Amino acid sequence: MADARKGREIHLKSRPQGEPTPSNFELVEVDIPEPAEGQVLVRNHFMSVDPYMRGRMNDTKSYVPPYQIGRPLDGGAVGQVVRSRSAALKEGDFVVGNGGWREYSVGDAKGYTPVDPSVAPLQAYLGVLGMPGQTAYVGLLEIGQPKAGETVFVSGAAGAVGGLVGQIAKVKGCRTVGSAGSAEKVKHLREKLGFDAAFNYKDGPAAQALDALCPEGIDVYFDNVGGEQLDAALGKMKNFGRIALCGAISQYNATQRPPGPSNLVLAVGKRLTLRGFIVSDHREHYADFVREMSGWLREGKVTLQETIVEGGLGKAPEAFIGLLRGDNTGKMLVKLA
Repeated sequence: MADARKGREIHLKSRPQGEPTPSNFELVEVDIPEPAEGQVLVRNHFMSVDPYMRGRMNDTKSYVPPYQIGRPLDGGAVGQVVRSRSAALKEGDFVVGNGGWREYSVGDAKGYTPVDPSVAPLQAYLGVLGMPGQTAYVGLLEIGQPKAGETVFVSGAAGAVGGLVGQIAKVKGCRTVGSAGSAEKVKHLREKLGFDAAFNYKDGPAAQALDALCPEGIDVYFDNVGGEQLDAALGKMKNFGRIALCGAISQYNATQRPPGPSNLVLAVGKRLTLRGFIVSDHREHYADFVREMSGWLREGKVTLQETIVEGGLGKAPEAFIGLLRGDNTGKMLVKLA
């Protein structure tokens, strides 16, 4: 256990003003405590960086508490139990939990979920079989309720959640249209993920792109971006369309309050349903999600899509900043071990 007595973790050094910079983070070496009764010590192999973490860096009330200055950040991580004082988990087990942004995590065994690396690569439990996969599954199927033959538009479609939304929609027999931020990502959506159509939102107004690609209108919009693309989608929604409000990454680094949709009144005449959701409110769907997503993954109907940053924990701030800039295709991960 000598190798686990010391470990490194990332602290929030200061709160970002606008886009985060490396100076907002601090890499700190700490003593690793021995697990108490009922706890486990986990060596993390991969950690996740996610858009929602940007909101936690602000000192504002939200659905999760804000990160604290001078304290370690946290988030999803997958690793291996190296010391256990719980009958629920044994040393050598692979687990996923919320002990990210550090090399080692110590916590109650009930806070970790065992995973099987023989079913899928270990990092998949932070992506397609993890929180992003659950978010796509719940948001599309429960909130969006797509039907075969309908048109589903996904913004941020080359990201961890958006790419899975498009693939699930195809499994359900829908026509899928996605937006992304580069020609390379647009090609990825069409050729790798099977989207029927895609556009680069930097090439021109999103409303014009949707007019061309969705001439009959949109039945379901899965919103990861907000802003202009939400405006544009509202204009193209069919009567009784459904909008799943998952995120608004276009606004996360804003230093002034962004304007709201200019055409929300359309929701009245079109009888639209707009519903925000947080995946942790939908744990009752977890067993169905694991069963169905594992099957789709095994059958090749859903593919792994990930960007892995090598170089250890010190690269985590860089990976997070890159995520907010759109540097990733699929799930953004940091390889720790």
